[in-house]
Amino acid sequence: MNALENQTAAELIEKIKAKTAKIGVIGLGYVGLPLAVEKAKAGYSVTGFDIQQKKVELVNSGINYIGDVLDGELKDVVESGKLRASSNYDEIGELDAVAICVPTPIDKYKQPDLTYVENTTKEIAERLHKGMLVVLESTTYPGTTEEVLKPILESTGLKCGEDFFLAYSPERVDPGNKVYKTKNTPKVVGGVTPTCTKVAAELYRNVLEGEVFEVSSPKVAEMEKIYENVFRHVNIALANEMAILCRRMGIDVWEVIEAAKTKPYGFMAFYPGPGIGGHCIPVDPYYLVWKAREYDYHTRFIELAGEINDYMPSYTVERATEILNSYGKPLNGAKVLILGVTYKKDIDDIRESPVLKIIGLLEKNGAKIAYSDPYVLEFVYNGKHYKSVEINNTTLQSSDLVMITTDHEKFDYELIYRYSPLILDTRNALRNIKDPKIYKL
Repeated sequence: MNALENQTAAELIEKIKAKTAKIGVIGLGYVGLPLAVEKAKAGYSVTGFDIQQKKVELVNSGINYIGDVLDGELKDVVESGKLRASSNYDEIGELDAVAICVPTPIDKYKQPDLTYVENTTKEIAERLHKGMLVVLESTTYPGTTEEVLKPILESTGLKCGEDFFLAYSPERVDPGNKVYKTKNTPKVVGGVTPTCTKVAAELYRNVLEGEVFEVSSPKVAEMEKIYENVFRHVNIALANEMAILCRRMGIDVWEVIEAAKTKPYGFMAFYPGPGIGGHCIPVDPYYLVWKAREYDYHTRFIELAGEINDYMPSYTVERATEILNSYGKPLNGAKVLILGVTYKKDIDDIRESPVLKIIGLLEKNGAKIAYSDPYVLEFVYNGKHYKSVEINNTTLQSSDLVMITTDHEKFDYELIYRYSPLILDTRNALRNIKDPKIYKL
């Protein structure tokens, strides 16, 4: 049965084309808020849902808290009445389409935690009605949409593909990317039935500028998202392992990578660093590792990459210890200034940041830590409160070691170089300066 043969689908598609469909986005974080804003900008009436009342209040006040959302655009869609936020899930019953953009973390055993997805789906099921579209965007293991969401939604007595429509369309968010945002990034859509795919794809085509690519099933869409992140995961691990080996061999790994980049085919540059962070790469591969066990398969390559990447914070602390020891200074009691605590440059996101692990390891070994980050003025880690310090000649000169752990463009690297006694540059930020006091991973 295709969309034209299904009257319910045809009616929903007409609403989508006419921009009269009422849209909901559940989860107003790094994925949900940009998506809600784009849907509102496209002319739809959008309601964003979040269990955090503070986010609801901020959105309804037109106050932005996500870096990839322009302040003016959020304010405009809120003031025009196209976007509003709510914590009242009863309003879901008035909607024609709902996107689920909630967290999918892993537990301490690196196993998937679908609590947010399951609870959200149950909330939707209580308000599910004929002609509704439900799309999961949260990253998860292949099979989630059909094995977890579909049974919950069909427990209402409504049939997927006929009475309501269910699809998976993975989020593609790269915080801080200056070129690709939600609006212009290509979108993958896989529905439980061909009709589900057509309905979901129609909505995204009426919202986004990027191409909408239809796949045969939610499992394909779920797997391709995992594959995207596994690809980065294993290639970063390779770069990290090369960095460790190159240091032992007295070779500059950064120069090696720059030389390799001159090849116009068959090579894509990935770079070493103090570890991996963010909401995707440290988490998503383990969803596939977990699911693979159901098929009696051990994903050795992925798990090995995880071991290497997880080791990098410890390796970074080992390098700091070696550098200080070479100058007759023990790590215990050393003053270490950390520059940057976010997991990548020019954003304010510290989720899964390897820098936090580095700080914990340094303090465990007796180091006295201070940090500076223009995007994170304070944070709490392991119950301890940290506040950013100003980078000046005093804070730099009073440190035994300065560690560049995130290469923010806002940092004054000339000042850092001039006044720092010793520098461990984990990001190659001082690539154009050759000086014995500058060390790399």
